[in-house]
Amino acid sequence: MRIAVDAMGGDHAPAPIVAGAIEALRADQSLRIILVGREDVVQQALGQVGSLSPKESERLEIFHCSQVITMEDSPVAGLRQKPDSSIVRLWQLLAERKVEAIVSAGNTGAMVAGGLRLRRFLPHVSRPGIAATMPTMQGPCVLLDVGANVSPRAIHLYQYGVMGAIYAKHVLKKEKPTIGLMNVGTEEAKGHDLAKETHAIFDSSPLRDQFIGNIEGRDIHRGVADVVVSDGFVGNVVLKVCEGVFDFIMRVTATELARHLQLERDRAQQVIHQLVETYDYSSQGGAPLLGIDGICIICHGASGAKAIRNAVGMAARLAAARLNEIIVQELETSPLTAASVEVG
Repeated sequence: MRIAVDAMGGDHAPAPIVAGAIEALRADQSLRIILVGREDVVQQALGQVGSLSPKESERLEIFHCSQVITMEDSPVAGLRQKPDSSIVRLWQLLAERKVEAIVSAGNTGAMVAGGLRLRRFLPHVSRPGIAATMPTMQGPCVLLDVGANVSPRAIHLYQYGVMGAIYAKHVLKKEKPTIGLMNVGTEEAKGHDLAKETHAIFDSSPLRDQFIGNIEGRDIHRGVADVVVSDGFVGNVVLKVCEGVFDFIMRVTATELARHLQLERDRAQQVIHQLVETYDYSSQGGAPLLGIDGICIICHGASGAKAIRNAVGMAARLAAARLNEIIVQELETSPLTAASVEVG
């Protein structure tokens, strides 16, 4: 399994990125890792993770590139003005099928734009969407899109429902995933024209038995739906708010427990630590960009070694599970696929 990792992408790159990639390499003997970035900088980061065994070195490669698209760069301008950047080279490796998957904690807009630029979409997919796994009282659910497509059409949201249901079934192990449409109320008549049109498409689609209608933001963590469909703007705001609320609650809880407990303080701190380890974004590693011909994992900009290690592991699992082949097969059975190609 060949996976390319953007060594230059992320708020703290390259040290934690390289460290996480090496951890993944050591954890899975079937992996071959390609670190994409400035060779001198990557080599320096490698020097901080300890010496590699001869067999580990055989499974590691550095793909040199001279440029970096920063978080401040415009996605489209960055791709155009920096053709030798790590993000451009990642997509090049995937397009040439030299790797099965790519992983980056870099500029999310540039990563998505790179996929749009190549137009390497799966058949019957008009727009790719980022699928984030969210914790709920009923087990994990998938929320998409969380940032790839901020101005979608209704058919795009329907496709997200199809791909999300496939992901929930084959990755999250939900036997018959339910699908909810993010809205400002549960009533069918609520929402803007996009929501109403999307609702109508689901109601007349092969997924109508799995579609439970509109849901509200508070329903996500209740586990009301296994798949939550949203445009990328709202989905990204929801994701970031959830991250912020989780961080706030954990900090306040830890402070209050430390202030009031004496004998059980150490145990309480252990429990808090376990909760953070379980539900922090780094436990997931990243979110797949569904609809791309290849596996692309987009990570949080603040990702550390743990997140990158888990993201590489996720990429390997999705590639091994042949998730994209399943998505193509199921989209081909939908009578709406022809319309979706025309709309794209």
